[in-house]
Amino acid sequence: MTKGKKLFLLGLILVVIDQVTKILVKTNMSLGEAIPVIGDFFRICFVENEGMAFGWKWGGAFGKVLLSSFRLVLFVFLWYWICKLMKRETKVPTGVLVGLTLIAAGALGNIIDCWFYGLLFSESTPWTVASFGQGGYAPFMLGKVVDMFSFSIFPPVFNVADSCVSVGAVYLALFHWRFFADEDKDQKTSN
Repeated sequence: MTKGKKLFLLGLILVVIDQVTKILVKTNMSLGEAIPVIGDFFRICFVENEGMAFGWKWGGAFGKVLLSSFRLVLFVFLWYWICKLMKRETKVPTGVLVGLTLIAAGALGNIIDCWFYGLLFSESTPWTVASFGQGGYAPFMLGKVVDMFSFSIFPPVFNVADSCVSVGAVYLALFHWRFFADEDKDQKTSN
């Protein structure tokens, strides 16, 4: 299997895990319901996020459409960049490609929620569990992101997609910063 196929498979697996966990939570838990996994330290806690990662909000419906559009642009850019890096004659560290794939998969996972969950699922409430195909709760691009992982030491509730973006970004910053510094130097030299 080629490196490109392995990266595509990794991204696909991460998006599938993200979507399966979100759909299981959305269709089996009521909004605000929490299931202790390790006491109060780690719980599965169903919340819906109308804004950015970790529950941050910005700009109402317009901000949400702008954020969804930004996520799409980011995903397309990352996909293009990964493909471009794989075609290089000089070897690009596999870790750089994996880190970028994690970020792209996370962006795509949250794009799916924002764009389609409002169309596909009924509304989640503290008293009812959402169902699939029973009428939507929001128009295209205005769906809510499902979050579920809650740690007592880290207040925001998050999901697999948020984890992919965060882990990918931190991994690249800690272990591959030199690659990006060299890239910047090469760009300045060629201009």
